[in-house]
Amino acid sequence: MKKILITGFEPFGGETINPALEAIKQLETRKLNGGEIITCSVPVVYKKSIDTVIAAIEKYQPDYVITVGQAGGRAAITPERIAINIDDFRIPDNEGNQVVDVPVVDGAPAAYFSTLPIKAMVKAMHEKSIPAQVSDSAGTYVCNHLFYGMQHYLKDSQIKSGFMHIPFMTEQAIDGKQPSLPLDFIVEGLATAMQAIIDEKK
Repeated sequence: MKKILITGFEPFGGETINPALEAIKQLETRKLNGGEIITCSVPVVYKKSIDTVIAAIEKYQPDYVITVGQAGGRAAITPERIAINIDDFRIPDNEGNQVVDVPVVDGAPAAYFSTLPIKAMVKAMHEKSIPAQVSDSAGTYVCNHLFYGMQHYLKDSQIKSGFMHIPFMTEQAIDGKQPSLPLDFIVEGLATAMQAIIDEKK
């Protein structure tokens, strides 16, 4: 039985909900074929986000790690291809930190690629008619900060890891000005992606 640690960020930027956190709450009881889901809530805070997930990895010793964040404006679930070694926060994080043009990790490589089978994840979601596509930019806010921090921490590990962005959930976009997905679509998409990760290794 493979273990997948999936994390979701708390609300930020004045929002009262974050679809990433709402989705992983529903995934806590989800069953996978050959896999066990472990969830972890992550603060939208510089450095603390990385420390929180490292602590969960050390506690649960998962085979795979998926960190998940909200990307307002996107219309699909997007596994990220690459994390870059830069923090350039457009808004302060939840503790008021607003770092600008500094490395996530001093002296580390410019970028790390996801070690998850992102094309297989997208294909599996498409087969269930769930909007999905590979993304080549995780931004420069706390999402990329965590993504890069995880890839750096796990660079010599057998644990495979990566990041997925998800759209607003419907309740966040009732004015019709932003694309969104119902929460059950997001949950199904994440579960489908996780199953694809497990199946890819069989």
